[in-house]
Amino acid sequence: MNETKKKLAIIGANEFQDPLIRTAKRMGFETHVFAWQAGDIGERTADVFHPISITEKEAIWDVCRQVGVAACCSIGSDLAVHTVNYIQRRLGNPCNPEICDTVATNKYAMRRALSQAGVSCPRFLTASQTPSPQDLEGMGWPLIVKPTDRSGSRGIFKVDGYQQLKAAVPQSAALSFEKKAIIEQFITGTEYSCESISFAGKHHILALTKKFTTGAPHFIETGHIEPADIPADMLPAVAAQVQAALDALHIVYGASHAEFLLTPEGEVRIVEVGARMGGDCIGSDLVYLSTGIDYMAAVIQAACGQAPDLTPRRTPRRAQIRFIFTDRDAAELEQARRTAPESIWRAAYSGRANGPVTDSATRHGYWITEGAPL
Repeated sequence: MNETKKKLAIIGANEFQDPLIRTAKRMGFETHVFAWQAGDIGERTADVFHPISITEKEAIWDVCRQVGVAACCSIGSDLAVHTVNYIQRRLGNPCNPEICDTVATNKYAMRRALSQAGVSCPRFLTASQTPSPQDLEGMGWPLIVKPTDRSGSRGIFKVDGYQQLKAAVPQSAALSFEKKAIIEQFITGTEYSCESISFAGKHHILALTKKFTTGAPHFIETGHIEPADIPADMLPAVAAQVQAALDALHIVYGASHAEFLLTPEGEVRIVEVGARMGGDCIGSDLVYLSTGIDYMAAVIQAACGQAPDLTPRRTPRRAQIRFIFTDRDAAELEQARRTAPESIWRAAYSGRANGPVTDSATRHGYWITEGAPL
């Protein structure tokens, strides 16, 4: 192994982290990947794999210090945010302040920060047990219940009355690391997300994504498309709300993924914001396909204290990811492989679509397609 290479710590080894590992290697870094050993692809594609849980910050720091890593990063994982920022601070690299670790990963703390900054978002409260009807006064029905500190559509419920709420809150709180749920007003509208990167407090909006879900009760993502079909006259309001949200959450460096609704009344309502790339291959694949910008390289550059290079590297094309829930979805993937293989950018499917899909982690696979030039 070339000892003159700069060394990069990457937190996480699953298939959604693998494109980051490969990008770092292409950029000339020696990759040191940290994750609980589970047979994930990153264990094999890393230059060096360290079987340490991504939550064990001190153990990871000890290894980073010993091997002399230059920077630390991750994509698409809220859980990894705490460790990435901890290592970056110990290295003396630019990163988000400590308050961001909380307000960008805990949905209740996030809601408070957004509301205090005047960002438009639903009314909310938090609970470890079912609140009284008096606590819910003015919120109306239906309501959304979800864990305060999980992602991937885990533990999300839409409830239409108090009895359903009583059942949903303990289930949702049980999936939370801090054993709490957040209860929010249900806002109707079309779901989108905004993919950005920040450097020294300046926010660069890279792409807007349209989201498709199963709907109530669990709202599991079925697919995403870039670029989104947002009316041109709404774009300034979207940009203003997203940038205000990033400022409110103290996101000054690195990638971000802001989910929002466009309501029938034409309002932009922020749902939540991650101080990391969007998962579901949004950041790792769709942004590159639809903009030509190497988002992962930009994340690595920002982690190393370099202004990210946002020059398009290819002709932008319409990009889409679809997830496999059923045999019918799998059959559509096979048809695409037969009739338009050139349109398939990447696919992952186990060959079986049996068993229920209860959250993002239990979907059976996906395929990414690229369309005509934009």
